[in-house]
Amino acid sequence: MTLTLEYLPQTAYAFMLIFARSGAMIMGLPGIGDRTVPPRIRLVLALALAVILYPLVNTAFPPLPKSVNAIIAAMAGEIMIGLAIGFTVRMIISAIQVAGSLIAVQTGLAFAQNVDPTQGIQSTLFSSFLSVLAVTLVFATDMHHLLLAAMHDSYILFKPGSGLPSGDFAKVALETLANGFRIATQLAAPFLVFGLIFYLGVGVLTRLIPQVQVFFLAMPANIMLGLVLVMLLLSTMMIWFMDYFGAAIRPYLA
Repeated sequence: MTLTLEYLPQTAYAFMLIFARSGAMIMGLPGIGDRTVPPRIRLVLALALAVILYPLVNTAFPPLPKSVNAIIAAMAGEIMIGLAIGFTVRMIISAIQVAGSLIAVQTGLAFAQNVDPTQGIQSTLFSSFLSVLAVTLVFATDMHHLLLAAMHDSYILFKPGSGLPSGDFAKVALETLANGFRIATQLAAPFLVFGLIFYLGVGVLTRLIPQVQVFFLAMPANIMLGLVLVMLLLSTMMIWFMDYFGAAIRPYLA
């Protein structure tokens, strides 16, 4: 049997497109795609994912184009698809960050800021805590398998070389953003009610006892009661969020 290099260009072309899409997706994912993760680690993850996906999806690729411009256009389309999927997942995770910001405002801890490692930006303590906890639970509950399945099924939903369906992705992004704000408000709803009742009570006490500095007495009580409420509701909040995460990823599964 004689081995030839006849299929090498087509193989290299297919692997290059898989690597472009997987690498772009990893760049957009929360936690893994942030600057806190060394670039070589992200590169190795993208390369490993491309090696795993190649034997599963290599038959879906069109023939090698004749021109360099067509190859560059195909790579750009794959990068756009990967970034769109990655940043959609980031928007899903950002729902818990918005909920954390609302909780921090209602419990008097909005001014305590630090760097959120899952988003790469300054955020409140509750936002950082809930975001890290959410990403940890995604891996602990094997929800990241849904991300891998979505990456594989993206080659069924979006054929290689076809480019990014911008209209459909814009609609999905808007729906994801709207659902994220809805879930964030629902997660923070008990704290919104708590804040309304607490500050209403503080206002009444201020009018009844104007000679007492109620504000300085209320702030420690607000923080303490807020932490107790977080302790009581944390498990329910995270179960609710994980259900939302799974439901938000499933539209990307074929």
